[in-house]
Amino acid sequence: MKFNTELIHGNFDGDAFLGSTNTPIFQVSAFAHESPEKLEKVFANKAPGFAYSRIGNPTVAAFENKISALEKGIGAVACSSGMAAVTMALLNILESGDEVIAAAGLFGGTIDLFGDLKAFGITTKFVNHVTVEEVEPLITDNTKVIFAELIGNPALDIVDIESVAELAHKNDIPLFIDSTTATSYLVRPIEYGADVVIHSSSKYINGSGNAISGVIIDSGNFNWNPEKYHGFKEYEKLGKFAFISKLRNGIWRNVGACLAPMNAFLNTLGIETLGLRTERLCYNALKLSEYFETADGIKVNYPGLESSPYNSLAKKYFGGHGGAIITIRAGSRERAFKLMNNLKIPLIATNIGDVRTLVIHPASTIYTHSSEEQKINAGVYDDTIRISIGIEDVEDLIDDFKQAIENI
Repeated sequence: MKFNTELIHGNFDGDAFLGSTNTPIFQVSAFAHESPEKLEKVFANKAPGFAYSRIGNPTVAAFENKISALEKGIGAVACSSGMAAVTMALLNILESGDEVIAAAGLFGGTIDLFGDLKAFGITTKFVNHVTVEEVEPLITDNTKVIFAELIGNPALDIVDIESVAELAHKNDIPLFIDSTTATSYLVRPIEYGADVVIHSSSKYINGSGNAISGVIIDSGNFNWNPEKYHGFKEYEKLGKFAFISKLRNGIWRNVGACLAPMNAFLNTLGIETLGLRTERLCYNALKLSEYFETADGIKVNYPGLESSPYNSLAKKYFGGHGGAIITIRAGSRERAFKLMNNLKIPLIATNIGDVRTLVIHPASTIYTHSSEEQKINAGVYDDTIRISIGIEDVEDLIDDFKQAIENI
């Protein structure tokens, strides 16, 4: 099946007994069993079933199965937020003394997380861009993971997955890819060598801005040598399922970063239109960015434009699409604020991946706690506006931005 057909019919998890076309919402805390012997086996992972929704829930499991199949992984674990997914994926493998190599231009919340990990003895080495040339000199015996956003948010730089994955695997290091802004419609990072893929499913997977969540997908391809990754000794016998099993039975389960059944249901509905929405979003983003190239006093950044330094990678991995985020520079903070205040259609909100076009001034919001150096590395300046494109008629968006710029 092709992409859109698979979204609806592949790995279908409706209720065969009652005939419901969507997975029901199992809005319960606990699940009863006919005997203590059966519940004992469920708790010991010796029998299928559900015991408590923090540990597992049928609605959440249906969402996890669909995402895993979509990304071509061997399993997925859903979390309460995108940041919870990033945190759980990293803490599943890291311990005190370990080092991470990551992009300096990461999403502000992720940079803050790496700062928090210092208290646990985990050090992060930042590179301006996750490339072989910048990463290789920083690799040591303590390097345990390379972490990157496939399309930086909001820098919009693109990682060459294949070359970085090759470098990582040559050094027996896994590559973790946050593919939130790329979406499964544009690329499946596992097919290019990523070992673990992470999504803030609050964004494009959900699509309507009505549920916070995150999801971790395991490729099953990395060999978690317990001599290097000490926590994997008891999971070594599980082979390719070691990472996902350790995650589900360890840090994720014990921290309690589980996804609510209602949010899993909303995500399952949203993902059915992911292909259609992303196609429209990318079209709108390209047309709007082409207009910005002609607008006086505006500098535009969008990977789908031929003028972008990342256009060749967009063609290689995304079929020429550039995603659904544009950043523009208005010339000054004052001009940026006036432009945003003049807009009639976009909402001023801190989210991406909605059906509605959203705008935000990153420097004064999501990067307000970052240093000036961190802001510059992330492509955030005082006059930067991030635009998350919606599915509106692009002619209306162009007209609205045109009048907003003319009336600054």
